[in-house]
Amino acid sequence: MFAILFTEAMDPFYEICSSFPTVIFTALLIFCVLYWALAVLGLVEIDILDFDLPDDIDINDFGDELSNLNVMSGLLLRFGLNGVPITIVVTAIALLGWMFSFTIVYFTSPWIPGALLEFLVGIPIFIATLYITTMIVAAIIRPLRPLFQAANQQVEKTIIGKIAVVRTGRVDKSFGEATVEDGGAGLIVKVRSYKDEEFKRGDKIILLEHVAAENIYKVVSEHDFSG
Repeated sequence: MFAILFTEAMDPFYEICSSFPTVIFTALLIFCVLYWALAVLGLVEIDILDFDLPDDIDINDFGDELSNLNVMSGLLLRFGLNGVPITIVVTAIALLGWMFSFTIVYFTSPWIPGALLEFLVGIPIFIATLYITTMIVAAIIRPLRPLFQAANQQVEKTIIGKIAVVRTGRVDKSFGEATVEDGGAGLIVKVRSYKDEEFKRGDKIILLEHVAAENIYKVVSEHDFSG
């Protein structure tokens, strides 16, 4: 089944994937796949790339607040990409951007002779693809933003004081995630030890306090909480 991937018929596919500008989206897409794989294994936090951005800010009311944000945060807010995990935003842009770029290059490359000309034409293709993709992703996540905000508020109210199980290799004052039973598939939350204690994968902990500014939960061991 996978033998076709190594045949000469796939050479045009690989050539486009590795040529400018598609190669940029290819690299970003590979990064996203690796990131999600590591997140599933508990080696990195799911929202490790997230910025501390307000969910419902109006970019027309920024005023001087925009100057207090870093460049990336300002761009996300300017294009309306706030309010959902940045990992979802980046993955969507990488996937859609790769699809659009691949399609455009596939149909235009036979008409563009020479590597230099391909590169020069690829610059506007990349800029246009990135802009259009960003606008599409922003439009898609706009109606989802209130859902994420409401879900986060509801989760905060219902899981404080509950038992969670460490899912990452460790939990300390600067790193860690845990799973909480919610009657369904379970929730994954970002946790930090309340004291200088360190927990390992599989340890049971108690969600003691929610820090909204960082969207983390301070935790203690089940033994300390019971004692």
